[in-house]
Amino acid sequence: MADFQGYITLFLVLLVSTIVVRAIFKKNRTKVRLPPSPLALPIIGHLHLLAPIPHQALHKLSNRYGPLIHLSLGSVPCVVASSPEIAKEFLKTQEISFLNRPQTAAVDYITYGSADFSFAPYGPYWKFMKKLCMSQLLGGRTLDLLLPVRREELKRFLRVMLKKAEENAAVDVGGKLIILTNSVISRMVMNQRCSEKDGEANEVRKLVTETAELTGKFNLSDYIWFCKNLDLQGFGKRLKEVREKFDTMMERIIKEHEEARKEAKREGDLVKDLLDILLDISEDESSEIRLTRENIKAFILDIFAAGTDTSAITVEWALAELINHPSMMNKAREEIDTVVGKSRLVEESDIVNLPYLQATVKETLRLHPSPLIVRESSEKCTINGYDIPEKTQVFVNVWAIGRDPRHWEEPLEFKPERFLGEEGSRESQLDVRGQHFHLLPFGSGRRGCPGTSLALQVVHTSLASMIQCFEWKLVGGKNGIVDMEEGPGLTLRRAHPLVCVPVARFSPLPI
Repeated sequence: MADFQGYITLFLVLLVSTIVVRAIFKKNRTKVRLPPSPLALPIIGHLHLLAPIPHQALHKLSNRYGPLIHLSLGSVPCVVASSPEIAKEFLKTQEISFLNRPQTAAVDYITYGSADFSFAPYGPYWKFMKKLCMSQLLGGRTLDLLLPVRREELKRFLRVMLKKAEENAAVDVGGKLIILTNSVISRMVMNQRCSEKDGEANEVRKLVTETAELTGKFNLSDYIWFCKNLDLQGFGKRLKEVREKFDTMMERIIKEHEEARKEAKREGDLVKDLLDILLDISEDESSEIRLTRENIKAFILDIFAAGTDTSAITVEWALAELINHPSMMNKAREEIDTVVGKSRLVEESDIVNLPYLQATVKETLRLHPSPLIVRESSEKCTINGYDIPEKTQVFVNVWAIGRDPRHWEEPLEFKPERFLGEEGSRESQLDVRGQHFHLLPFGSGRRGCPGTSLALQVVHTSLASMIQCFEWKLVGGKNGIVDMEEGPGLTLRRAHPLVCVPVARFSPLPI
């Protein structure tokens, strides 16, 4: 009986709280015209509606309440854009009001107080780093100079696959692709592969994975005001361990680089990697902005975190889709055999002559992008007739936009052919670099991804070489069909790894 009375009391408290909160909310709405919103609960607001996978849950809410909705995630006001038209308002028409990214506890700590580039506030430092990225760090000239590094690492990856083929052994495709992308980034950033023998490479990949996980999860301390100084989910200890390990590794690498630079300057033989460029700027007294040690470490963490997971995951999704669509796999393979042949390995310079491969990558990025673009308003503004207050978090649901039936025929179907319309048609002109707001895998505007060119080079050549050199026999799966279920997280990992046995298509392979 006592238990029953307790439940009744709890129910009445929640009911009264909900009525009070809704009354206050309704009163505020008369002063501020907010977008449509579902019923919120006391304290947690709409947090309970985001499970189990946020971008999917937000898509369902938008289908019910419209392309622009308002949510309260705990005490944090948020809006969600789920159509190309609304996305364009945030990312182009009124971009100047949405150039900041939210400062979460995890991101701020792990990036040395937002000393990085990706999450730095919009201002002089961010502008300087953006200009540096586009002109030097990730510009065309630097990428061209580092082409031999990418080619060498790709061949190393293919030789590993060939060994597995000779052993008739199964391979976790995604795991091996992460090793490939991690090695490419490692050599481009600091001109060295992380050592497999002493476990350093595995440690780096683990740090990257943990960083993505910790910065991508909803942390109650960021959204519920009275939890701000509480570590209810145990993030604090894990964040400290990740940053300490990364910091120790980077200090060693920077010191080794500094010694090598001194020796190379004496001998006049210095081949620069990205870390060298950053160190040059930190030592340049005439530089517009002098980079600190923390800036350098945080930027390198950005490069590893952004460049390792996303490219590998995209290639894994693309291969899974082609395995599920054998006729499309054959089309892609025939195109490569016709253009490249079997006597040499496909090169980055071949990609421009492989339209079906390009269409396959575009279709993969449409269906399986990094699902959310996250921004924060720096000032009050009006979007689509609704008021967006200052300090409101903005989620542009790229995943939902890629499935919008108003802009895509059969939006849930994997159809690379949709990008191969007649020359000059709307479909053939679609680009993934942020100019078309119904296809935004790399964001758009000033805060669009600066590593787009590098990512596309790695994704296209990796996928093309895997198609050219091997057949892929699926291990598991029902009736030979790959399970396409998504896992949680910001980078859209697969719920289940893609496990295949590679089978060499010809001998010898040109690797």
